[in-house]
Amino acid sequence: MGPRMEVILRPTAEAAADLVARIIARELRANPHLVLGLATGRTMEAVYARLVRFHREEGLDFSLCSTFNLDEYVGLPPTDRHSFRHYMNHHLFLQVNIDLRNTHLPDGRAGDLEAECRAYEALIKRFGGIDLQLLGIGRSGHIGFNEPLSALQSRTRVKALSPVTVAQNAPLFGGEDQVPRRAITMGVGTILEARRCLLLATGEEKADLIARAVEGPITAMISATALQLHPRCTVVVDEAAAGRLRCTEYYRWIFENEPEWEPFRPPAGAA
Repeated sequence: MGPRMEVILRPTAEAAADLVARIIARELRANPHLVLGLATGRTMEAVYARLVRFHREEGLDFSLCSTFNLDEYVGLPPTDRHSFRHYMNHHLFLQVNIDLRNTHLPDGRAGDLEAECRAYEALIKRFGGIDLQLLGIGRSGHIGFNEPLSALQSRTRVKALSPVTVAQNAPLFGGEDQVPRRAITMGVGTILEARRCLLLATGEEKADLIARAVEGPITAMISATALQLHPRCTVVVDEAAAGRLRCTEYYRWIFENEPEWEPFRPPAGAA
């Protein structure tokens, strides 16, 4: 199978999250030293809940793997409940047997933010690069905090958050005035260097963005479109998020017929 973006349709948000978690679990079992790139957000909570369940019920072992998160807010300490470090500890890290010393996020309180960005890039390289990068898509079409007009070759850096992103995150912070205005994020170029990318999107509100990211032209206005350039990118969506895609029958065929998806297909008659 040649390089391409694959789109996999699942009937529900739960089924989509379950597939993503099972892909991650399979990669981790195949390579216990896996370097995982991780994302935050409400869409990912179901993925992490399943990974925790796989750890508790099936012995999924995180002890030798390492992680790098996409981003972190500037100015928030790790103990702040709105920080992505707190999110990751709460939803995954403290519930599995991962070594916290091998879990990495940018330091949003670094005295020299540019030096912190360079150090983060260097640390990813020291770990041999990211094997599997988990991604969501924001309402501005971003991956990470790569807001509109992010260069497709960009590296880890500080980004000002767009008004759309601030508004999206406002309910979590109790109002737009409480949302940090900047974040450190992996660049689009950094993300594209991962050996495999895995994007999960669910819900009708993501349908237009997914259609533009997958089937539209590559543009710096929607950083997720850069994933079309990646040699091994899998996009997993539920039926609601797939609502604006033009080639849905083909995407369904891929999941039902490609040999690599056979282990993930439900038994005949199951959803």
